[in-house]
Amino acid sequence: MYKSLFLLFLFLLVACLPYHAANQVAPTMSDNSAVSPGDVLQEINAARTNPRQYAVYLEQLRPLYKGKYLTKPGQVTLVTKEGAQALEEAIRFLKSTTAVPSLTLSTAMSRAALDHVQEQGWNGKTGHQGKGGSTPDKRLARYGAWQHTIGENISYGSETARDIIIDLLIDDGVPDRGHRANIFNADYKVTGIAYGPHSRYGSICVILFAGGFVDK
Repeated sequence: MYKSLFLLFLFLLVACLPYHAANQVAPTMSDNSAVSPGDVLQEINAARTNPRQYAVYLEQLRPLYKGKYLTKPGQVTLVTKEGAQALEEAIRFLKSTTAVPSLTLSTAMSRAALDHVQEQGWNGKTGHQGKGGSTPDKRLARYGAWQHTIGENISYGSETARDIIIDLLIDDGVPDRGHRANIFNADYKVTGIAYGPHSRYGSICVILFAGGFVDK
């Protein structure tokens, strides 16, 4: 039925980091990077400021689902955990949620995100913990002081900025929809974004969020 079907699980790792301690913070992208921080920021802000309009992009995916299989034009077939059910739930959310203000891109925070992109891109690992037990707050502290609250989303395998944000909004297989919650968290005012190659999944995008950030 599915001849020569390449099965690739879509890894979207939860990143709800509800830190509330104050005062604990142009990245250099890889030459072969197809997605810029500005591209991803534009998609995040489009979703945040006009979620109902952004739902249109998700609605376009409906005919691409067959059971739990999702096949986007020109891409390998993905095996989702929830199928179109997660898509429909995300569409309903976008059509009913309240818009929140745009985020501002922080160069310093983007450097912290790039540290994780470069490390995991080389070693092929996933998750929020990096070398030496580094965590998002520790990586941010290399470049400044975050304020109020922080969070981190990581996406693997997406090749466009829109695909990254759509995948995080659908949040397939993540019961609490933590990635979506981060994107629509009104307490976040600034973000750091980096994208690059990943030795196992092809690409990685790290998105850091904070209530504020003071550069070193």
